[in-house]
Amino acid sequence: MATVLSVSGSPSASSRTGRLLRHLDQQLAAQGHEVIPLDVRTIPAEALLGADFRHPAIVEATELFARADGVVVATPVYKASYSGVLKALLDLLPQYALAGKTVLPLATGGSTAHVLAIDYALRPVLNSMGAAHIVQGWFTLDKDITAHEDGSITVAPAATDALSQVVDQFSAALGRTPYLAAAS
Repeated sequence: MATVLSVSGSPSASSRTGRLLRHLDQQLAAQGHEVIPLDVRTIPAEALLGADFRHPAIVEATELFARADGVVVATPVYKASYSGVLKALLDLLPQYALAGKTVLPLATGGSTAHVLAIDYALRPVLNSMGAAHIVQGWFTLDKDITAHEDGSITVAPAATDALSQVVDQFSAALGRTPYLAAAS
């Protein structure tokens, strides 16, 4: 199957966003994909904020994007947009780091007022980076994700069904990526 880079754009180690993404990684792995997790918050701040393109962590992240067939990008929504730490990383990647790739954008937030952040804030950036196919993303309300002390989560049934559907669509689209890239 495909190699999937799973990017958490949350600045917090205990975020619902990161936990939800790692939960979805398991679904992708169960479908036969190789899933490589990348938590942007683990990249040194001096590399991200200093725009140090030669920093080993930035070089490694760039290589992970190049290696991936598909990319899942998950972010909490702050002030109607994706996280600053995610923005810092995306700014340091090559202009067409997503060329030929299938991308699944995901977001979490406290209010349905932020549901359009995927389409109006994140999708244009992913598109500008050359993504071959950006599948339908999904916004999950914080209240639908219950984090447990052991690191596990429980997702509300309606959200679970919707997330399973978008992950399945992403997985299916990964098989079509070469044809989409060749047709471009």
